[in-house]
Amino acid sequence: MTDQAPPAFTGPKRVLSGVQPTGDLHLGNYLGALVKFARMQHEMETFIFVADLHAITQWQDPKLLKNQVREIAAAYLASGVDPKVATIFPQSAVPEHTELAWVFNCVARLGWLDRMTQFKDKAGKHKERESVGLYTYPVLQAADILVYKATHVPVGDDQRQHLELTRDIAAKFNHDFEVPAFFPLRDAVSEGPGARVMSLRDGSAKMSKSDPSDNSRINLTDDADAIAQKIRKAKTDPEPLPETLDELKARPEAQNLVGIYAALDGRTDQDVLSEFAGQGFGAFKPKLADLAVAKLGPVGGDMRRYLSDPAEIDAILAAGAAHAREVAAPTLAEVKKIVGYWAG
Repeated sequence: MTDQAPPAFTGPKRVLSGVQPTGDLHLGNYLGALVKFARMQHEMETFIFVADLHAITQWQDPKLLKNQVREIAAAYLASGVDPKVATIFPQSAVPEHTELAWVFNCVARLGWLDRMTQFKDKAGKHKERESVGLYTYPVLQAADILVYKATHVPVGDDQRQHLELTRDIAAKFNHDFEVPAFFPLRDAVSEGPGARVMSLRDGSAKMSKSDPSDNSRINLTDDADAIAQKIRKAKTDPEPLPETLDELKARPEAQNLVGIYAALDGRTDQDVLSEFAGQGFGAFKPKLADLAVAKLGPVGGDMRRYLSDPAEIDAILAAGAAHAREVAAPTLAEVKKIVGYWAG
């Protein structure tokens, strides 16, 4: 008897991704995720959520959380995600996520979760003090993806291990319950990290909303003056820009600013070097500042406009949640039948 590959999944192509409402979004989020969402919504059915269930794996002020959800939704809208094309919703408004996550908690193995490096990084030496939710976070992430039978999940490299776990959970569910093509199995489900944007104060550290220095990042809500000032103050080195990428490798701050320019302008890093080779940062930074203001200024303006009308955002989120449930509910209903839940 020879092993045979399981039947191929035949469902539609779907995009699924989300961002946690745990701080101001910044240039790295915009280039690495938001512009990708706006592009992919025109290529296949797209579900973009605000990950408030994931957010509370670590303490969040309940008085602030709802407004933080609105801020993420406003960033989606300002970045070009169209609620008439894509489905935008709060994760907590679709209970199918958590119901499926419980089933997956019973499918996933403890050893799989013990290997998750993100938990180790966040918990450090005191993992016994962390919430169970933080430990099982990747299982809920698998449910987020598979309740829509998503086939494309645009995330960064730091989430790739979780996507591999999602595949393992899907494969074990399909095998254990003898439903070979129920959940999609994709080796390369990630669409890649997009532009990798580093801190403006340290070119070896990723730009982060948790960095205590506001000058380390460009927030999407920054006005033109703040954007330009942060570019001017960005850490650099005294050497002029080189002609080749190889010469740029040992200069992390220079490499970061060149990469930001290229991503904002839709060009390659080499294109940027070809234009600015031999010039110092005194000439390059003003050009980068002008470009950043031109690209990000309208995004910040649109975010502030959306946030001035919370009722509009709430209506978009409510409609998105209703549609998300229409898609998620049949999947969960099938799962309940498959596992043998009592139907009444």
